[in-house]
Amino acid sequence: MNDLGQVSFDVLNARVTFKNIPLHALSKFTFKDVGAACAEFKKIDGVEECIVIQTASRVEIFTVSNVETDDSPDARREEGKALVLNQIKDTWVSLSSLEQIDVDHFDQTLEVYKGDDVYLHLLRLASGLDSVVVGKQEVFDEIVQSLANAKNAGVSGNILNKLFDSVIRLAERMRDTTGIAKDVISLGDVAVKLVDEKAGLDSKKKVLVIGTGEPAAMLAKTLKKKSIDFDVASRSVERATGFTTILGGSPVDFNDVLAGFDKYDIVFVATTSDYFLITYDRIRLVMEEKKKGTLVLDLSDPRTVDEGITALPGIKLLFRDQITELYEESVKARAGIVPAVEKIIEKELPVLSARMKRLDA
Repeated sequence: MNDLGQVSFDVLNARVTFKNIPLHALSKFTFKDVGAACAEFKKIDGVEECIVIQTASRVEIFTVSNVETDDSPDARREEGKALVLNQIKDTWVSLSSLEQIDVDHFDQTLEVYKGDDVYLHLLRLASGLDSVVVGKQEVFDEIVQSLANAKNAGVSGNILNKLFDSVIRLAERMRDTTGIAKDVISLGDVAVKLVDEKAGLDSKKKVLVIGTGEPAAMLAKTLKKKSIDFDVASRSVERATGFTTILGGSPVDFNDVLAGFDKYDIVFVATTSDYFLITYDRIRLVMEEKKKGTLVLDLSDPRTVDEGITALPGIKLLFRDQITELYEESVKARAGIVPAVEKIIEKELPVLSARMKRLDA
């Protein structure tokens, strides 16, 4: 095996995910055209390959730099590595819609990993351990798709192709043997199913989602999958707009929502507010005239819809506890499987690492 002084490539992963910034802010970090972004990253001196994974909860860049095996590139040295990373940041800023405040804090927001840490992360991601909903199939599909797109565009190469192919194969096996991906349901799936049972959910219904956090994101994903249009309201229109950019739906002003509450048939409330957002007094005038029923499902914890609204005609109010049981069983079942997946990853990581080092030799 080579000693580190001769390493002929560096695999780097720079990422911004739901773990370190709110989902509504993530849209500012996204690339309008992922293929074009990869091509730009490849123009950086020393960067030979690039794959970008961009989903509703993460933007991740994988690069390989310094593939020459002779000793000419100075990028091996620490200052050379820093140089590549700085250029990655600059390129990212030029391709996204970051505001100055985001640029100033980019160092705190961006997570950067090299070598084995990248391999470990990719294994965790592909096996479903690092997604918003543990075990969810989507993130695996997105990794497969990202690799296919990169191969088609010719922006990836021998090293990243080998890494991603190996990880996809391993993850497929882990998902099958452990059952981590079996019957995965998100909070959104359970909530939408309950509402459908109680009130019928179809494209004719006017639907509103209040909130822009993870529960609201799960709702948005499920609604989008079912091709149901919905509005999104948040404390600020900017938040709602950022959220809808990556998760779908149409942003609306919260004040307009209260004034036009009667036009919605179904309202999902999923916020982290510490006071009641929807109260009898705030919607009484507009709702007194309403002929058709309105179903409100409050998923917030603590509750943000005052029970007093049920005194209004036609309002049906459901709370989080009516779906929690179903959802938590699914989460619990999955939590029991996580250690088994982690054990396999622990065993496979050194094998993957050795395989990557052989490419190096």
